[in-house]
Amino acid sequence: MGVPGPAPPARWLLIGNSRWHWAEAAASATSGLRCWHSQAPASLKPKEGERLRCWACVGQPAPQLQLPLGRRFHQAGVPLVSMPPWLGVDRALAGWQAWRRQREGAGGAVLVADAGTCLSLTRVDSQGGFAGGRLMAGVQLQLTAMARGTAQLPALAWAAPTGGLEPGFDPWPAATAEAMSAGCLWGLAAAIAQALEAARSEGPHTLWLTGGDGPSLAPLLKELGLDFEWAPELCLEGLVALSPDSDP
Repeated sequence: MGVPGPAPPARWLLIGNSRWHWAEAAASATSGLRCWHSQAPASLKPKEGERLRCWACVGQPAPQLQLPLGRRFHQAGVPLVSMPPWLGVDRALAGWQAWRRQREGAGGAVLVADAGTCLSLTRVDSQGGFAGGRLMAGVQLQLTAMARGTAQLPALAWAAPTGGLEPGFDPWPAATAEAMSAGCLWGLAAAIAQALEAARSEGPHTLWLTGGDGPSLAPLLKELGLDFEWAPELCLEGLVALSPDSDP
């Protein structure tokens, strides 16, 4: 008999509103995590489920996926003080992980802007307590609403540029489709800026940016004069850190 090969690296999964978010332990102990994102599959192979050390879901997963129920991570496992039971697990993970990383540096309160299907703005105070937040539609939801609620605006499928907006992004486009996208992006950036101003009126806060639309919003936030910490995988990092027997 041959010597069995090494076991495949452990994986973690966060099922969001629009996509599945994956993390895998890197081959080297010093390399951290490898993260990627995918559309929801029609089915999940049994071996893929067996590799999951832990998974979480913002809603209820399709039953045919047969995810290992004993490895599901719930919102109650996030050690945020004063966290309401209705808070989404993704917001809880992002808020806690941003506060945790902030504590490793200068410390203090954080405002987390998670720019995904929705833009969630979540405050965590300097002691690690949930301090409220705001929610609004993300880029694609806004574009869909405009197309459905008007007579002439087109239906657009928003695909956030993987490298962020191109240099010279026109803030005042002439074409309708570009004007719709620009309006949504600038509106979200302005909402983040106002939320940070309001939070800082009560004391110092550090802004943390994450989510799929983060690369598109980052240059706009810089134009508005905002400093922020860019952390594209906050939710996955939090899930890995809080999962049982986690190594990375």
